[in-house]
Amino acid sequence: MTPQSTDDIYDCVIVGGGPAGATSAHDLAKTGHRVLLLDKAGRIKPCGGAIPPRLIEDFDIPESIIVARARAARMIAPSGRVVDMPVEGGAVGMVDREHFDEWLRARAAKAGCERRAGSFTGIEREADGLANIVYKPKDDSSETIRIRTRTVIGADGAKSRVAAEAIPGGGETKCVFAYHEIIKSPTPTEGFDPARCDIYYQGRLSPDFYAWVFPHGETTSVGVGSANKGFSLRDAIRTLRKDIGLDQAQLVRKEGAPIPLKPLKRWDNGRDVILAGDAAGVVAPASGEGIYYAMLGGREAATAIRELIETGDVTALAATRKRYMKAHGQVFMILGIMQHFWYRSDKRREGFVAMCNDKDVQRLTWDAYLNKRLGKPDHMAHLRIFLKDTAHLLGLAPARPKQT
Repeated sequence: MTPQSTDDIYDCVIVGGGPAGATSAHDLAKTGHRVLLLDKAGRIKPCGGAIPPRLIEDFDIPESIIVARARAARMIAPSGRVVDMPVEGGAVGMVDREHFDEWLRARAAKAGCERRAGSFTGIEREADGLANIVYKPKDDSSETIRIRTRTVIGADGAKSRVAAEAIPGGGETKCVFAYHEIIKSPTPTEGFDPARCDIYYQGRLSPDFYAWVFPHGETTSVGVGSANKGFSLRDAIRTLRKDIGLDQAQLVRKEGAPIPLKPLKRWDNGRDVILAGDAAGVVAPASGEGIYYAMLGGREAATAIRELIETGDVTALAATRKRYMKAHGQVFMILGIMQHFWYRSDKRREGFVAMCNDKDVQRLTWDAYLNKRLGKPDHMAHLRIFLKDTAHLLGLAPARPKQT
């Protein structure tokens, strides 16, 4: 790809200003590229807001952005029994997406990225092959603006319009629909701990996923996800809030959005477009965790775009997915199998929570989550987990965990 000096041509236009897009914009702008970040202003994604230490370290997140730290997770089974999973020697950072995402966008702008608010409508091609990003400004829906660019990063969410238009098979991934209500955090009680994330594996709250209560300091996210279109997410949250005594808590805001369940088979068009974040489908199955994977995808996309601009080698785009999945594909596969099996009925959810009471499971789970890698093989621990898992599957172990 031959560099051009024409002032009206951007090196890259990034569609979508969430963690993936904002990270791409920051990384490219920091290395001297002319970048434009196009985002729908005012949109906030429903999210528990948990970020592991690995993210905080890798992406230089300051302490001021972290609104709370969770030192344990509580798993609640259909029977109401609980299992507490303390984070031994550490904690999980908690952020509020309203402020976290905007901080990421502002950091990108400080690095030199240009920001615009608007809605992407399409990609057009000029005679020289360059792409025109077409969008409508937020303040004037009747106006259409075109931006010339050498490359494009689609980071516009699970139902990505960039993916649907530019990538074969794009925009067609299966999703969980998430909904949460941000409320004013109540006074700590036995049922609410500002340093603990509560996760409800109960079919009445979600027939195929889970519900959550994640503290954010002064506020708390109470949410639920499900791929069942006939299931009322709002009713589930109403039930959960009433059950745990949060029905009178002041509502701050509410949001809903689809969350992808599986990475797309292709992230690029073999020419000048690449996907990142939810648009590429990189959300961890079973847990729904997406912030770290989105930001990593945004960084990898920026790396590919830099290589493409500098060398003209379009294979840099396809290599991004291969490299990413080599590092994290095994985790996605294991979590996908776990979700498919354990979330299918309350009987299995009861067994799943019982498994979480096992110290080997807790240790390996936290190591994988906090460090974003599968730990060194612990063959005896894996054997113990396998035997216990088999006992649950065959009904040879008690389904209900001990009260903690």
